[in-house]
Amino acid sequence: MKNMKERLFSFFKMNRLIPVILCLFFATSIYAQNREVKGIVTGDDNEPMAGATIKIKNSQGGAIADIDGKFTMRVKTGDILEISFLGMKKQEIKVDSNDFYSIKLFPEANEFDEVTVVAFAKQKKESVISAISTVNPQELKVPSSNLTTALAGRMSGLIAFQTTGEPGKDNAQFFVRGATTFGYKKDPLILIDNIELSTDDLARLNVDDIAQFSIMKDATATALYGARGANGVILVTTKQGVAGKPKVSVRVEQSVSTPRKKVELTDPITFMRLNNEAVNSRRDPNNPAASANYTVYSQEKIENTIAGTNPYCYPAVNWYDELFNNYALSTRVNANLSGGGSAVRYYVAASYTKDGGVIKNDKLNNYNSNINWQRYSVRSNINMDLSKTTEFSIRVNGNFDDYTGPLDSGEGLYKKVMKTSPVMYPKSYPATGEYVNATHVLFGNADKGAYINPYADMVRGYKESNNLLVAAQAELKQKFDFVTKGLDARILVSTTRSSYSDLTRAINPYYYQADYDKETNSYTLTNIVEGEEYLSYNQGSRNINTTNYVEAAISYNRTFGVHATSGMLVYTRREEKRSSEDTLQKSLPRRNQGLAGRFTYAYDSRYFAEFNFGYNGSERFAAHERYGFFPSFGLGYIISNESFWEPLLNTMDKLKFKMTYGLVGNDAIGSSDDRFYYLSEVNPNDGGRGQYFGTNYGNQMNGVSISRYPNTNITWEKSKKGNFGIELGMFNSALEVQADFFYERRTQIYQNRAYIPSTMGLSAGVSANIGEASSRGVDLSVNYSYIANKDFWIKGMGNFTLAKGRYEVYEEPDYASYGQGYRSRIGQPINFNYGYIAERLFIDENDVANSPSQTSFNGGAMPGDIKYKDLNNDGKITSEDQIFLGYPNQPEITYGFGFSTGYKGFDLSMFFQGNARVSFFIDPRNTSPFVNYDAGGKTGVQQCLDVIAKDHWSEDNRNIYAFWPRLSPTLVENNMQTSTWWMHDGSFIRLKTVELGYTFSQKALKKIGVQSLRLYLTGSNLLTFSKFKLWDAEMGNNGLGYPIQRVYNLGININF
Repeated sequence: MKNMKERLFSFFKMNRLIPVILCLFFATSIYAQNREVKGIVTGDDNEPMAGATIKIKNSQGGAIADIDGKFTMRVKTGDILEISFLGMKKQEIKVDSNDFYSIKLFPEANEFDEVTVVAFAKQKKESVISAISTVNPQELKVPSSNLTTALAGRMSGLIAFQTTGEPGKDNAQFFVRGATTFGYKKDPLILIDNIELSTDDLARLNVDDIAQFSIMKDATATALYGARGANGVILVTTKQGVAGKPKVSVRVEQSVSTPRKKVELTDPITFMRLNNEAVNSRRDPNNPAASANYTVYSQEKIENTIAGTNPYCYPAVNWYDELFNNYALSTRVNANLSGGGSAVRYYVAASYTKDGGVIKNDKLNNYNSNINWQRYSVRSNINMDLSKTTEFSIRVNGNFDDYTGPLDSGEGLYKKVMKTSPVMYPKSYPATGEYVNATHVLFGNADKGAYINPYADMVRGYKESNNLLVAAQAELKQKFDFVTKGLDARILVSTTRSSYSDLTRAINPYYYQADYDKETNSYTLTNIVEGEEYLSYNQGSRNINTTNYVEAAISYNRTFGVHATSGMLVYTRREEKRSSEDTLQKSLPRRNQGLAGRFTYAYDSRYFAEFNFGYNGSERFAAHERYGFFPSFGLGYIISNESFWEPLLNTMDKLKFKMTYGLVGNDAIGSSDDRFYYLSEVNPNDGGRGQYFGTNYGNQMNGVSISRYPNTNITWEKSKKGNFGIELGMFNSALEVQADFFYERRTQIYQNRAYIPSTMGLSAGVSANIGEASSRGVDLSVNYSYIANKDFWIKGMGNFTLAKGRYEVYEEPDYASYGQGYRSRIGQPINFNYGYIAERLFIDENDVANSPSQTSFNGGAMPGDIKYKDLNNDGKITSEDQIFLGYPNQPEITYGFGFSTGYKGFDLSMFFQGNARVSFFIDPRNTSPFVNYDAGGKTGVQQCLDVIAKDHWSEDNRNIYAFWPRLSPTLVENNMQTSTWWMHDGSFIRLKTVELGYTFSQKALKKIGVQSLRLYLTGSNLLTFSKFKLWDAEMGNNGLGYPIQRVYNLGININF
C-alpha cells in the first residue's frame, strides 16, 4: 500500500511538472520565432513618413513610425506587414530572414480625402468639379535653371514651347488651353503663394521649394480672379514647415550642355563659287555688256584659299568655331531646413545657380565676355500657432540675379555669324612687324571698317545686369469655432520690390586691312579704323517697381450628416508703382480691387454643386464700366459612390462626371502702356503740326495733334467658358483617366475700327470692343501606378491637349462681296500665317511669260524664281491672292508621356514630349546667301546654308522643286514673300529627360548619420524626331539664334 501511495504521489508530482515543462518548451519556441526587426518608412520623395502605421495582418500587433519614419517591432517569419499612411497607397510586405526593412509608400492617386489647392483656398479632391491640372513637383526636376522649360507636356491643358537656349533668356512661352484672344495679353495669370508675379519669377523658382503646382483652366476655377483670370491661372504654393526634428536636404548638380542642333553652313570654297554663280545668274542676257561672266572671287583667290597659301590674305574663317565652344557648364546647389515644434514650424531654403554660355573668350582680355548668369535665392516660411485657434505666418523670399555677357547677347552673336563672309578677312591679325608691340587686338575688316566682324563684337566688351526681387508677406488666420463650428477668417498683406539695372563696358576695336605681296607671300597692315584701348562705361537702364497687395477672406465649412456646405468671401486690392516710366500715364500707379465668393454643396459624397463669382474693378475704364461681375457655376456627380455601383468597385472604383459654365473677364486690352481709353490724348504743342508766318515765314507756332479720341464705352473682354469632364479610376485607382472637353467664346475684344470714312476728318484711329474669338478642344491625362512588392514598382503617365482658337467676329473689309471670301479672318486660326500659295519654280522664260504676271514684286521673276497661285484669276499676282496658310504659328497640340520604375535601390525614368499642328516659316531675308545686310551701321555679307549649296535651282539643275530658288547677290522681292515655299511643319517629338538613379540603403547610411543618399544621372533633349532638319523645330523661325541645349547632368541628393 505504501509503495502504491508513493507511486501515485510520484505520478501526480510528475503530472504537475509536465505543464511547466511544456510551457518552458513553447516559450523557448515562441522566443525563437518572435524576433525583433527594424525599418524605415519613406515617401516617393525619400522623406520619412512620421506616423505611418505598421500592422501585422490579421493580428493586433503593430507599431507607429517615429518622427524619422523609423520603427521597431517583434514579428515572426512569414508574417504579413501592412504599412499605411493617410493619402498614401497601402503596402504589404512578407517577413523573411531580413532584420531591416526599407519601405517606400507612394501617393494614393485617387485618395478622396486628399485636398486640392483652388482659388484662395483648399478643397477636398472629391468635391472639386473645376478643371484643374496638377503635377507632382518631383516631375519638374529637370537639369535646368529655368522652371518654365520643364512644363511642356507635363500637364494637360498647357501649351508650351521654347525658342532659345540662351541662359537667362530661355523662358518658355506657355498658354492655358492655347490662345483664346487676339488681344495683346494671352498668357495666364501666375500666382506664387497668392502673389501675382511674372514669368521671369516663375522661371527662377526653385523646384525643391514647391509644395503644389496647379493650373486653373475653366470658369469655376478662375472666376474668383475676375478680371485677371480669363487666360487661365498658374497657382503655385511653396513648402511649409512640419513639426518634428530638424531635417536638412541638400541637392547638388553639375551639368554639361551642348547645342542640340547646329546650323550647317557651306564651306568657304563653295561659298565663293556660288557667289560667282549668283552674280552671273542675275545678269540681264539682253544686255550685251552683261554677256561676259563676272566674278566676285577670282579663280586665283579660290585656288590660293584651297591651298592655304596665306590664311590672313586668303582667309577661310569658320566663324562658328571662332566664336563658340562646343559645351558650357552649369552648377546648381539647393539646401533647405525644416522642422519645428507644436507652436512654431519653419521651412528655410537657399539656392545658388551658375550657368555659363558657349561663347569663347580672348585670352588677351582681362575680362570675360562669355555668358555668366548667377542666381542666389533665399526663402523663409514660418508658421506660428499663437493659440489653439490662431495661426500667424510670415513668408519672405528673395531672388538675386547677376548677369555678365557679350554686348550683343549670345543670340545676337549667333545671328551675326550668319551675316559675315567667311572669306573677306580673318578674325584678327598676329601682332608682328611694325605692330609687334601693339597692346590691342588687330581685328580684320575691309572697306574702312564697314563690315561686321563678329569676333571683334564678341570680345570688345561686356554687359552687366542685376535683377532683384524681394517679397514679404504676413498672414493671420483665426478660427471662430466658438461662434459656430467651421467658421474662420484670414487676412494677408504683402509687399514686393523688384529692381533692374544694367551697364556696358566696351572699347571701339582697331580694324586692319592686309595688302598682299604675291612675290614674297607676305602682307602689310593698314589701320583703317582707329580704336580705343580702354573700356568705356555706359550706364544703362534702371527700374524699380513696388507692388502692395491685401487679401482678406472669411469662410465657412461644415458637414451636417450627409450634407456638406462651404462658403467663402474674399476681398483683394493690388497696387503697382513703377519708377522709371517715360510718360505721365505710364508713371501712375496701377490699381485693381475685387470681391470674390465661392459657395459649395455636397450631398452624401455623390452630388455636388458650386457657385463662384468675381466682382472686380479696373482703373482702365470709365466710371460706368469700371466694375464687372463674373459668375460661374458647376455640377458634379460621382456615380461610383452609389450603392448600386458596389459590385463594380473592384474594377472601376471611381467614375465622376462634372460640368461647369461661367463668365470670366480680362482688363488687359489694347496695350500695357496705353491705359486710359476713356481719356483723349492731345498734344497742344506739337512742332510737327505747326504753322509758319511772318516775313519770309520766319516765325512758327506749334499746333495741336490728337493721337487718341476718348471712348467711354471701352470695357472688359468677356469670356464665356464651358467644360464637361470625366474622371475615371480603375483597379483600386492603379489606373486613373481624366478627360475634359471645353469651349470658350471670347467677346468684346478690343480692336481698331475698319469702317471710319475719311469724310469724318479724324486725325487718329478709333477703337472699340467689337472682336470675338472662340476656342475648343480636349484635355486628357492618364496615370498608372503598380507596386509589385517592396523591391519593385512602376508608374506611367501621359497627357494630351488639343486647343483650337479661331476668329469669330473681326471688323474687316467685306471680302465676300468682292469674291475674295478666302481673305477673311472669320473662321481662321487666331495665330494664323498669311501669304501666297507657291506652286513651284518657274521653268524658263516661256513659263514666266505665260503665267500670271508677278511684276508687282519690284522686278518681277526669272526662271528659277517662285511661281505663285493666282487665286482670284485676274492674271496677276497681288496681295489679293494671299490666303491663310498651314497650321497656326503656335502649336494646337501638346503632349507628353513617360514612365518611372524602381528595383531595390535603382530607379529609372524617361519622359517624351512633343508638339503638333504648328507651322513656321523660314525667313528668306535672313537666309538669302551673299546679300549685303545692314546691321547697326555695319554691312553684313550673309553666309550660305549648306542645304542651299546642295539644293538650289540653276541652269544645270532645273529642279522646279529645289529647296532654294535661283541664286542672287541681292534680295529678290519675288522670292521674299511669305508663302508655302518657306512654310515648314514645326511638329516634333523629343526624349525630354532620362534619369537613372541609385538610393543607398538606410542600413549603410545609418553609421554616418545620413538619412538618405541618392546619386543620379540625367540627360535632357537627348533625341528629337522631326521632319524639319535644318535646326531644332521647336525654335521655329528663330533657328539662326542661340540653340536649344542638350544637357548631361550628375546630381546628388542628401537628407540628414
